[in-house]
Amino acid sequence: MERGSRESFTRMGTLGIEEECFVVDEDGRPTSGTDELVYEHEPPEILEGRLDHELFKFVIETQTPLIEEPGDARESLLAIREALIEHAQAHGYRIAAAGLHPLAKWRELEHAEKPRYRSQLDRIQYPQHRNTTAGVHVHVGVDDADKAVWIANELRWYVPIMLALSANSPYWNGFDTGLQSARAKIFEALPNTGMPTYFEDFEAFDRFERRMLETDSINDRGELWYDVRPHTAHGTVELRTPDGQADPEIVLAFVEYAHALVEALAEAYEDGTSGHRHRRELLDENKWRAIRYGQDASFIDRELEGTVGLGELVDRECERLGIDGIKRVYERESGADRQRRLLEDEGPDALCESLFLQDES
Repeated sequence: MERGSRESFTRMGTLGIEEECFVVDEDGRPTSGTDELVYEHEPPEILEGRLDHELFKFVIETQTPLIEEPGDARESLLAIREALIEHAQAHGYRIAAAGLHPLAKWRELEHAEKPRYRSQLDRIQYPQHRNTTAGVHVHVGVDDADKAVWIANELRWYVPIMLALSANSPYWNGFDTGLQSARAKIFEALPNTGMPTYFEDFEAFDRFERRMLETDSINDRGELWYDVRPHTAHGTVELRTPDGQADPEIVLAFVEYAHALVEALAEAYEDGTSGHRHRRELLDENKWRAIRYGQDASFIDRELEGTVGLGELVDRECERLGIDGIKRVYERESGADRQRRLLEDEGPDALCESLFLQDES
């Protein structure tokens, strides 16, 4: 049974970025290519040990090396993207990114043969068979296990902000869902997903993780797919909420925000600040608003006394944390709006072309 431990939490403020992307043909349509790119051809050196496939043979994942300083995140992310794009092109493929590929029809696509995924398909059945989702995961190092659990508890309220800003998946299985992030809703159909509950301390989280493994509820600790979690193997807090993005600037804005949030919450924890014990149902309501309305969402405020619009929250967060990336994301056309506009005005070819992964800022 794969497990981490309290001793994994040793370093504060390091970063890691995981991106799930789509393998597509020259026209940007989904195609099975992960066997070739992951197993049959040796990847560029920077991708060795940092390239894997997901459930479907058209979904591929990269991981950056450990990023010691936040200022190095841009260079690291762009280098990984450049290597992936070149690796794919060398073997006749291209790479695209969004929360869901708008033209992917899960019944027509191949599942991976990897034993881990075959086991999941057998256990979970329909919800996993249709899971064509792709997201961005940001790891931030934390130097104490109890602190990491406290931070993860607090981050639950911020998850909908990041999801609303990232909403980039209006289409699923070839139709318009009416949602801004259909990926988030599709993924929530799996067990052990969505908004996690409150954990009192690391011992409580560790006890939960152990019980899930011992009762065969999960095959390994990586199958706790919640929107935010302490990662007991890497010694990080992992935010898993954003939709996949073609533009690296959007990903880097979320990395900046996640890092600033974790650092600020770490200071609050060390100062003895009392945490919030929000009901998960209210946090779920905020997440639903992000899924449905994206950048037009308003949220139940942190003190649960009223509502606040996403724009006001973005301004407040940028001023409080001394960041500006999410402000730029908010001011541009949202991913979901852009996809709908391109499909209506220019057709599916233009839509697919807009999703090609970018490796320049």
